Amino acid sequence: MEAIIQIENTMTRIFTFILPLILCCAIAFGQASATSAGKKSSEKKKIVFIAGPDSHGKGEHEHNGGSTLLAKALNDSLPGVEATVVHNGWPKDERVLDGADAIVFYCDGGGDHLALPHAPYLDKLVQKGVGIVNLHFALEVPQEAGKYLLQWIGGYFEINWSVNPVWEASFASFPDHPVARGLKPFSITDEWYYHMRFPADMKGVTPILQALPPEATLNRPDGTHSNNPAVRESVITKKEPQTLAWAFERPDGGRGFGFTGGHIHKNWQNDNFRKLVLNAITWAAKADIPQNGVPSATPTENELNALTKRVN
Repeated sequence: MEAIIQIENTMTRIFTFILPLILCCAIAFGQASATSAGKKSSEKKKIVFIAGPDSHGKGEHEHNGGSTLLAKALNDSLPGVEATVVHNGWPKDERVLDGADAIVFYCDGGGDHLALPHAPYLDKLVQKGVGIVNLHFALEVPQEAGKYLLQWIGGYFEINWSVNPVWEASFASFPDHPVARGLKPFSITDEWYYHMRFPADMKGVTPILQALPPEATLNRPDGTHSNNPAVRESVITKKEPQTLAWAFERPDGGRGFGFTGGHIHKNWQNDNFRKLVLNAITWAAKADIPQNGVPSATPTENELNALTKRVN
């Protein structure tokens, strides 16, 4: 009997010693989990602009200046976003892309597209859910590389199919989509590419900007970027509205966006033009878009001109 009592006393002392330790550990673990969860919920969405070298004359293809303007607008307006710009080409240190929620390409395209040598690397980022945005010339890649943009953003500029005239496009209505929040009808002249290459069924693609180009945009002779029988049939014969900006939801849940405007630097002064692209970049990064769209101050002429200085 005495042995049993001694065992009970021993167990009581052990339990009395261990219980506070268990409670302390549980509390510490709970605090650590809460801290970790809080940190995760407060992390900013990371957006990286990759701006190619500026090309054409001053005020056209201002990739560095345009990217700087858009990144600043995002940082000024959205506390939950952190946007940075890589100037003049592919980053020398790819670690800048670590943890990116979206990558924005604003650069020259074609066979010299700066993303082409890194397509397999980018494809791995896309498979992890990274959003991709391509602005203007960054939409053009050789046909054999078009499969990447079809998978990443749902469309691209295909030579001998798509065309690149300068014309005034008018937008009277927009779809019920987060990228279109706060937009009002507007008209603007730009080098609006159209007759883009999309999947046959447009699966995952939501047109955001659509307009029917005037027949005068097809007055040029047939050529790789100027005119062709297919685009004439679409615009002149069938009168099909052309998609100039679109949102793409990938099957894996990732997002992409294509925007055919952006040739003329001063167009960033247009509040709707600018808001659309800011909304789209925010959406691609899966950040919250305000009900009236991403706000931003209209840049002055002096501010725009300051951004046309070539970045070394």
